[in-house]
Amino acid sequence: MSLRRMAARRRFALAAGAAVAASALLAGCTGTSSSSSGSSDSINYALPANFTPNWLLPIGTAAHLNTNNGSIAAAMWEPLVAYDGSTGKVGWNKKGSIASAADFAPDGKSVKITLGDRHWSDGTAITSRDVEFWYNLITVNKKQYASYSPGKVPDNWTSLKATDERHFTITFDKAYNAQWMLANELSLIKPLPQHAWDKTSASAKVSDADRSAAGAKQVWTYLNDAGKDISKYASSPLWKTVSGPYTVKSFSTAGKVVLTENKKYDGGEKAGIKTVNLLPFTTSTAETNALRAGTVDYGYIDPGDLDQKDSFASRGYTVKPWTGWAITYMPYNFNNPTMGPVFKQLYARQAIQRSIDQDGLVKAIFNGTATPGYGPVPQGQASDYVSDVQKNNPYPFDTKAATKLLTDHGWTKQNGVMVCSKPGSGANQCGSGVKAGTTFAMEVLSQSGSTVTDNEMSAIQSSLAKTGIKFSIRTAPVNSVLSQTPQCKASQSICKWDLSYFGTAGSWYFPAFPTGDSLFASNGGSNFGNYSNPDVDKLINKTTTSNDPSAMQDYSAALAKDLPVIWLPEPDYQISVLKNGLGGFSQDSLANFHPAQWKWTK
Repeated sequence: MSLRRMAARRRFALAAGAAVAASALLAGCTGTSSSSSGSSDSINYALPANFTPNWLLPIGTAAHLNTNNGSIAAAMWEPLVAYDGSTGKVGWNKKGSIASAADFAPDGKSVKITLGDRHWSDGTAITSRDVEFWYNLITVNKKQYASYSPGKVPDNWTSLKATDERHFTITFDKAYNAQWMLANELSLIKPLPQHAWDKTSASAKVSDADRSAAGAKQVWTYLNDAGKDISKYASSPLWKTVSGPYTVKSFSTAGKVVLTENKKYDGGEKAGIKTVNLLPFTTSTAETNALRAGTVDYGYIDPGDLDQKDSFASRGYTVKPWTGWAITYMPYNFNNPTMGPVFKQLYARQAIQRSIDQDGLVKAIFNGTATPGYGPVPQGQASDYVSDVQKNNPYPFDTKAATKLLTDHGWTKQNGVMVCSKPGSGANQCGSGVKAGTTFAMEVLSQSGSTVTDNEMSAIQSSLAKTGIKFSIRTAPVNSVLSQTPQCKASQSICKWDLSYFGTAGSWYFPAFPTGDSLFASNGGSNFGNYSNPDVDKLINKTTTSNDPSAMQDYSAALAKDLPVIWLPEPDYQISVLKNGLGGFSQDSLANFHPAQWKWTK
């Protein structure tokens, strides 16, 4: 895991603000201009601190998953199917897509894609062959492809066949939910300029090398090696053939990137601002100072700086929180040999959840820059996926009700802490596997170095104590939290952890269709706490294979009730500060930025 890096599969992300604010190691910025753009033809965009762009190739590898890289690449090479949340609701943005239509077969086992009448910047038509080129490269080199997850694309696609230059069909290994396939798999396709890039070396001629396994490996190596040479991004002919609204004018190893309008662009999102200066900063403090000085047109501040909103307004800025398509939670370890049997009791999880004052946390800890979360589907933006059960919070904060849940099930309070006094599996007993004398005490291993996280954990500790639940806090760096709280079996020594928390900077960012196959399915790759419920497994499988619109609603309701984790408020992705008159600005909840949508309105 790394800060704000999000693979399409493992979408755990650490938002830049809270983590970086805790460690202002190198005060100052790099490569910034001395004043704001002051022109309707350009913009100075301040990148989040310490997230320096370092990759241009529109095929991600594990070492280059900084979200800024993806946003820059998408501005130059548009995806087949572009998804974003810039309108306030996550959906297919056809203006920024190469495909104009996706027609799924009635049996759900294939899809026919129609490409728009589009051209590369050198005038060559964008065709099905460009999609095949991408497909061949990632199929042969899938283990090096950052978005690969076993069993998913390309494993679950049995063929890609072109009908003509603007139509092709992808066949699947079984029927799938069309929304899920479109949003989470087809959106990964990046048509690549086969006529310019299908080479095994810089000196080789363009051929059909990708159509053999050996050739596809050589092309992959050539492109990735070229991608490592940042110094040639602006000069190499390789990067001049683009499909998007921008091309790269300069790209420094220090992270300053200048994008310039692609005058040959014939898609639906023409550049509203001709020149985009992407400016790197080494600390959030330096970026905030640049905003105060008026040298950037757009940047970010920490939630703790919201009390300075009027000060920014007096300097001609507007402050806008940016919500994310994400959830935040604290996983239980259901396999813990002592507390695991307690966690497996639904009434116990209900008592814990009813002891979490989410509204209070949002107000006191996050200064209003977070959204309470009551289930597995993001609630920061409106969607058709959130059930009424999740929306209405089935377990509202009430420590008296939480206490009664425990006393009704055989727990008595001793010295302020609940102890199991009635073991057994009866209706008024502690539950199967819970031994007599078990103390309701649990420890969280939480992110260190964040005052916001420390304050949140302390507030939770206080409210749990009112219920009679002892909550101890231990801290460690995020990477240590991840390594010390793994999926495990009860017999393993590493399985003694109770709860883990990646911190207020840590959230699970979803692709456009927020299914929980990796998070909450039994044996899911990111099911950190070993949660397992066969009924939930069936619901999750239905979300990815059935077109029934109730599938996601049923899944949302089930997990809002069953509490596989402790649901917590989802912090805003970041707090944006932009110059007055800067319009068309996308606060994309999928955590990408879209420079073509920006424009100066005055």
